Amino acid sequence: MKSLVLLAATVATLMAADPRLPKYTREQLPNGVVLYFLPKPSVPLVNFRILVRGGVESEPTGLAGISTATAQLLRSGSTRRTAAKFSEELDSLGGTFLAAANPQYVMVASEFLKKDFAAGLDLTADALLHPTFPEAEVKKVIARATDTVKGQKDNPQAAIGPYFNAFFYGSNHPYGRPTSEATLAKIDRAAIAAYAQQAYAGKNLVVIVAGDFDTPTATAALRETFAKTPAGTAFTPAKDVKPTAGAHLLLIDKPDATQTYFRIGQQGIARTSPDRTAITLINTLFGGRFTSMLNDALRVSSGLTYGANSIVDENRLPGAITIATYTKTETTEKAIDMALDQLKALNEKGITAAQLASAKAFVKGTYPTRYLETADQLAGMLGDIEVYGLNKGEVDDLFSRIDAVTLEQANAIAKKYYQPKDLTFVVLGNAGKIRDVVKKYAPSMQEVKASAPGFGN
Repeated sequence: MKSLVLLAATVATLMAADPRLPKYTREQLPNGVVLYFLPKPSVPLVNFRILVRGGVESEPTGLAGISTATAQLLRSGSTRRTAAKFSEELDSLGGTFLAAANPQYVMVASEFLKKDFAAGLDLTADALLHPTFPEAEVKKVIARATDTVKGQKDNPQAAIGPYFNAFFYGSNHPYGRPTSEATLAKIDRAAIAAYAQQAYAGKNLVVIVAGDFDTPTATAALRETFAKTPAGTAFTPAKDVKPTAGAHLLLIDKPDATQTYFRIGQQGIARTSPDRTAITLINTLFGGRFTSMLNDALRVSSGLTYGANSIVDENRLPGAITIATYTKTETTEKAIDMALDQLKALNEKGITAAQLASAKAFVKGTYPTRYLETADQLAGMLGDIEVYGLNKGEVDDLFSRIDAVTLEQANAIAKKYYQPKDLTFVVLGNAGKIRDVVKKYAPSMQEVKASAPGFGN
């Protein structure tokens, strides 16, 4: 069996061609707007992706959720179109429009047929640059968001993420302020309009067009469309705040729970860390794919869960490396112990040459289809390059960086970042049945009720 795995890894490595970013151009307008053009003529579609630097990091104190709410309201009416008119035009073009926020930026993404380039650009830019935020629509969006937050409490798999972020990062960190009923209650039309005016400024905009288009025509159109955008003030990135030191545990009591959901986290890396390639390989083996140490132990071998994985958050500020899974209430201790055993084994024993070869083959084999196949994926890659201050070598040199990771280096990374001590535990379940079990994992334990407002913050 091992020989077959090695053979498959070797073949996959030999077959995987080095990825390359297609040719693209970048320019910056006098008002600060950055424009990218990446032609991909294989499919007659054009993708517009506009990023507003800041995202969750730019949210004013106490207004967590405002970046997402503002993004959702962009299609609710502009100075030239009502919400109904926007939807009617979008449908008539057969286009798509999505607006969302993440820790680093707000993203507006749309896609249209090549022949509808001008109409698609006009519709997309109008929504972004001239929103009116009708009072009635603001109330609807805030009400839906509030219902969503409340609904998360009945869905442990959805709720544990916000609880973990609040507990791991803390309220002084921009990633540690999840949207809650309390923060949404403070958001009104005036707050949204003020936020948009400050955030959606030329110095914060990155506009990417990728797909099948005529470059001279597209260049002239984007210059004309965005040249008059007020420059405004550039987003000021937040400073990093170190998570709480030492082992600590948050227990969220959900008395009707029949399963325990848990996350075990520790300090990870930023998106630009020089260790990112090696960590990708180690995490692939530890919990980043189905055939990983965590999943093999907790699902395949023991049947304690339907799935266990390890997540590496890579944002502008250092994120967490997190073990995530769930199990029946009565097997809580066994599952947490087993996850910790796998973490300890990785830290102390490291990986083998065969495992490293397998991880390299897996990452190489899956990377192109995950990140470089479509115009939308390519636009996303250019956005990352701009927002995180990377360069085309992030793609073009990836395979050579992977090949350069030695077994000694990989095991050093495993020992450095995957440590079985000073961990952050967040456990959600029936506290009456698991309280005495989980308190052994940290000298400091806090307990909150899942029914209480907020996420323990």
